[in-house]
Amino acid sequence: MAMKRRNFLSTVSGAAAAPLFVPSSVLGMGGAPGANSRIQVGFIGVGGRARWLQTYFDMPEAQIVAIADCYLTRMDEAAAKHPQGAKWRKYHDYRKMFEKEKLDCVFVETPTHARVLINIHAMQAGLDVYSEKPMTLTVAEGRTLVKAVRKYNRILQTGTQQRSMPINIHASKLVSGGAIGKIKEVIACNYEPPVAWKPQPAQPIPAGLNWDQWCNQTELRPYHNDLRTKWALYWDYDGGGQSWGVSGWGTHGLDQVQAALGTDETGPVEMWPEEKGEQARITMRYASGTLLKLWQPKINDHAQLGAVFIGEKGRIQILRGNYLSDPVELRRNAPDFTPEGHGEDLFHLKNFFECIRTRKRPNADVEIGHRSNTVCHLVNICRQLDRKLQWDPVKEKFTGDEQANKLLSRPRRRGYELPNIA
Repeated sequence: MAMKRRNFLSTVSGAAAAPLFVPSSVLGMGGAPGANSRIQVGFIGVGGRARWLQTYFDMPEAQIVAIADCYLTRMDEAAAKHPQGAKWRKYHDYRKMFEKEKLDCVFVETPTHARVLINIHAMQAGLDVYSEKPMTLTVAEGRTLVKAVRKYNRILQTGTQQRSMPINIHASKLVSGGAIGKIKEVIACNYEPPVAWKPQPAQPIPAGLNWDQWCNQTELRPYHNDLRTKWALYWDYDGGGQSWGVSGWGTHGLDQVQAALGTDETGPVEMWPEEKGEQARITMRYASGTLLKLWQPKINDHAQLGAVFIGEKGRIQILRGNYLSDPVELRRNAPDFTPEGHGEDLFHLKNFFECIRTRKRPNADVEIGHRSNTVCHLVNICRQLDRKLQWDPVKEKFTGDEQANKLLSRPRRRGYELPNIA
């Protein structure tokens, strides 16, 4: 029996056997929204990335009806910037939004360290999820999230939008389909690592900010504005989420590698640093023998969020929204390129909304996102330990290396534990 919404807050800290309430989506055929109804959307976290995505919401498929953020000021700012923002209902606690609103899905646009628990709470509440990238802080979190998506039979789209750009899909299929023969090596950017937070004198907590909720699974540190505004720099909150960091734009680039190699449900089997240092170049080997070399210096151009694929019969460089090829004939019949800032997210959003209705798996399904995030985490672990590592992508464990295996998860603060997903 589905649980009444008013009981949601008292149950979300533990595992649930079924969605905790019936969302509006069950009113349509097969558990999807009705054919003539707009998908009802909530946003959790309304910072810069959320506001960018919200600019797309003049579409007929879906409408934003509510937002939630642990910082009241940010909700007021976000609503003020959107033409329909005055109509949005606002919640200081996302769980209250689950209780009171008849939503079909939520966009989880929080800092990385908070995403997995909120994603699972949303699915327990019967909602589909668009989860910003990177989805996870650790490998173990990712596997738990995959289990939750499958258990609750929800749609989860990871925010790696190159998976839905027509020209990137086309180029990926050229590589995986053998257009340049067996892939010998892949050259990717040498993405930057996260840094450790150095304690700073405490600052007053801003009015309207629930700092405990913001810290989520991490240590309840004294408030400092740099923690809240620059969190993506720091290991405790992300794996290097700042711009050219490993799990920042590196998530896009390494996901593009996984897409083109056709390794959506696996990953590398061996990795090693090429030199010492926090940003040591890393080489990874796949079971096929393909080498992934994170060797290329960054050039501060979003077009670099891909990789160069070198095969026995040529090479293809997949960019963000475009690709180059040798031989040039492989450009024949390519889709139009997607210019930066010209709707590159729209393909991904429309795919998500379509899958909410059809219940098909989206282009960046949770397993795909988890496996690509895992590559990012493996880069960080390899640099941290500064030695060769053997990885079993089936067991998702390092072979014969308990020190490395301890880095696959992290202790969580009491009250923010993940539920046990069987």
